[in-house]
Amino acid sequence: MRILHLSAALFLLNFATQQVLAETPQDESELSVQRVSITKAASGDWPWWRGPNRNGTAEEGQQVPVRWNASTNIVWRTPVPGRGHSSPTVVGNRVYLTSAAEQQQIQAVVAFDRNSGKQLWLTHVSKGGFAESIHRKNTYATGTVASNGERIFVAFCNRETIQVTALTLDGKQIWQKRVGRFNPQQYKYGYAPSPLIYGSSVIVAADYEAEQGGFIVAIDQETGDEIWRHKRPTKLSFSSPMVGHVAGRDQLFISGCDLVASFDPESGEPLWSVPATTMATAGTMVWEGDLVFASGGYPTAGTFAIRADGSREIVWQNNQKCYEQSLLVSKGYVYAVTDQGVAYCWRAADGTEMWRTRLRGLFSVSPTLANGNIYVSNETGTMYVFKENPEKFELVAQNQLGDESFASPSICGDRIYLRVADSRSGQRQESLYCIGSE
Repeated sequence: MRILHLSAALFLLNFATQQVLAETPQDESELSVQRVSITKAASGDWPWWRGPNRNGTAEEGQQVPVRWNASTNIVWRTPVPGRGHSSPTVVGNRVYLTSAAEQQQIQAVVAFDRNSGKQLWLTHVSKGGFAESIHRKNTYATGTVASNGERIFVAFCNRETIQVTALTLDGKQIWQKRVGRFNPQQYKYGYAPSPLIYGSSVIVAADYEAEQGGFIVAIDQETGDEIWRHKRPTKLSFSSPMVGHVAGRDQLFISGCDLVASFDPESGEPLWSVPATTMATAGTMVWEGDLVFASGGYPTAGTFAIRADGSREIVWQNNQKCYEQSLLVSKGYVYAVTDQGVAYCWRAADGTEMWRTRLRGLFSVSPTLANGNIYVSNETGTMYVFKENPEKFELVAQNQLGDESFASPSICGDRIYLRVADSRSGQRQESLYCIGSE
């Protein structure tokens, strides 16, 4: 999910969050055991933001390269029209991206053949109505495509609203709905969140600082009809909602607006919220056991571990900031790369720092874990591969493709799908790479 970096020169929007806190249940018994309705990904696919497990980890047993260059371990490379920061969505024999032609103000979905990289179709979803300005690190096509295996769903901002569109796998529009207003005034940095698949619904978030505030809305995948809606605080943030089965039930998590919040993804009812993180976050929350983890952002920095059983206990926190990128958690440890390129490992149970090391460059990409290795690239296209090892930082390889990287890698079917751009010829061109062992 690519996203924004708020300038430290800006002033904090100072609106209260008491209305949200007041709506949340106070009794821990509210978190009763509930049936699981989380949609499962088909084996070998990467069908939505952060992959099949919704936490940046690939299916176990992935045999993917750790070293490559423009001529080594490249299965195919294909040009991508337009500009965007969405990660590749891989479903069946196809790869999907969102993209935008900025001069023509066209937002589109593009499909490629998974085996050859050939472009199969390009569907224009909207034309016109682009915001006059967005942050230089954002695009008009930042949200990642979500698929239930039968349809694909995208969320774009145009005409000062959030527009959700459902397409067939062949790119034909089924329905299109405008689900809410999005018109930030103080921080005109654009829109970033990716849609979330849950049960029979697709869930979309939009946090901004207007008087009416932002929202989270669930709409029916078949019809586009609204199922539920929850009003958010009047503050700006950029994080995508995510759902996990934590503390005995399905919970929808989102950070930002000075909160870490949990909702019932079926009804939209608030379960609990904790004053934590900061006003603006962009990374997506992760979890392990009954703990959830979030980091951000602006105007302050912090990483938090919170018990998700309704007790609202902040188990630990520190002052490190992963603003644009998400965290990884695996086997009792949290791995992070900050905006400034410092890699960390913390013990998930108590936040003890296991190690830290400095990488080169600035980072906006969220890390991906596959076969015991963590893959993360800096903004200039250097992909670092290091071991999932809490004892020490263990660099495996550095790889370079292009000179711009803001889309997180998708790893499935023993291959890495990577979107990068290259401007070294004097003209910017995005490419989609399929990386696999020769």
